[in-house]
Amino acid sequence: MKAKSVFRARKLTKTYQMGEVKIKALSNLDIDLYANEFVVIVGPSGSGKSTFLNILGGLDTPTSGDVKFIDHQLSGASEKQLTNYRREHVGFVFQSYNLIPNLTARENVKLVIDISKNPMSAEKALGLVKLADRMDHFPSQLSGGEQQRVAIARAIAKQPDVLLCDEPTGALDCETGKLVLDAIATVNKELGTLAAIITHNVVITKMADRIFHMADGMISDVKINTKKLQAADLKW
Repeated sequence: MKAKSVFRARKLTKTYQMGEVKIKALSNLDIDLYANEFVVIVGPSGSGKSTFLNILGGLDTPTSGDVKFIDHQLSGASEKQLTNYRREHVGFVFQSYNLIPNLTARENVKLVIDISKNPMSAEKALGLVKLADRMDHFPSQLSGGEQQRVAIARAIAKQPDVLLCDEPTGALDCETGKLVLDAIATVNKELGTLAAIITHNVVITKMADRIFHMADGMISDVKINTKKLQAADLKW
């Protein structure tokens, strides 16, 4: 059975105006991403990775081209439509944790639950990222890796179709990064969530189903990974 298409982008182009200079961040990009996939997108700074992720997440809009999420047209959508799309379908994980310092881990996750249609409990979300015993701790009482896993729990609590991760291990050491990647892989496997990670760390590609290499706003290469590793087996 053919996998369900989650994203379909065709001739996706994004141009930014910087004074009198036009900068093309994406150039006629074609890509399909599927349900249950774990994909990693790599490339040098300025290759268009973050711009592409932001468009998939409804945080930015293309200059031209077409991008569709399942049966939702994202290109040309209104800000209200994009807000509803982000709220109902997308979980974000960034390099910065963006936790509220005077709320516990549980309370940080509950913020998302309160505005979601079909959320899981904060306790279940924190359990998925192996923080059941830390849920009543404040961010200042948690390590960097634990804070990032709280951010992942917050992102998945609304049971999104898509988990978009922008350098989720960028501020972490190797061993802590593995715990965070393991949490993302658990969500991908147990919830069937499409997980897409952009990173400079090519070691992470060893966990992916498919690896996309970006350069100059285009996909320069796509590889299928036939020997996926677990996070614990990564070395960087």
